[in-house]
Amino acid sequence: MRRRRFLTLIPLAVPRLLAAESMTNEQIRENLAAMRAGQKGMMNIEQKEGEYLYDLTKRLNAKRVLELGTSNGYAAIWFAMALRETGGKLITVEIDRGRYEYAQANFRITGLHPIIDSRLADARIEATRVQGPLDVVLIDAWKPDYLHYYEIVFPKVRKGGVILAHNVVSHAGQMKDFLDRIQTDSKVKTEILRLGSQGLSVTTKL
Repeated sequence: MRRRRFLTLIPLAVPRLLAAESMTNEQIRENLAAMRAGQKGMMNIEQKEGEYLYDLTKRLNAKRVLELGTSNGYAAIWFAMALRETGGKLITVEIDRGRYEYAQANFRITGLHPIIDSRLADARIEATRVQGPLDVVLIDAWKPDYLHYYEIVFPKVRKGGVILAHNVVSHAGQMKDFLDRIQTDSKVKTEILRLGSQGLSVTTKL
């Protein structure tokens, strides 16, 4: 039987900036720092990895981004901050209701919620419903299923698009089949970034 961990809600740490129609990038970064400090146990990406997502999205002039595994919305906000500038949209999927509700509050606080299509669903199912083409995909969900997610999204990603995967160093043993695929497939080029202790793979579709 598959093991799933579901979040027990704890009081939400409210960032110093409580609400805005549209925060500036500087304000959003302050809010992101407050999220990391006050919302524990969310398995967020590192700040440097968030900056990378922001820069990559802008560099690709991405219009359609998919995230599998929202958690409290930390990575999604980095994406959305860039998509606000490119005129794009983010679809993000989370199976855990507690984390999903955290994310909705964080999206509203930053004023980025109009850019984000946030779905409470099983990523294994919901990813099949998402239409391509996609510019960027971030896989940060159930680790043993990474190869399954990859096989679903790969046909939807445009040529030159990127599939990112988190925890490829810290949880490498749980995704060996996925790592073997992205490092040997002639249809892609993959590098592993160590911007933090967890590791981020960057797979570009050729």
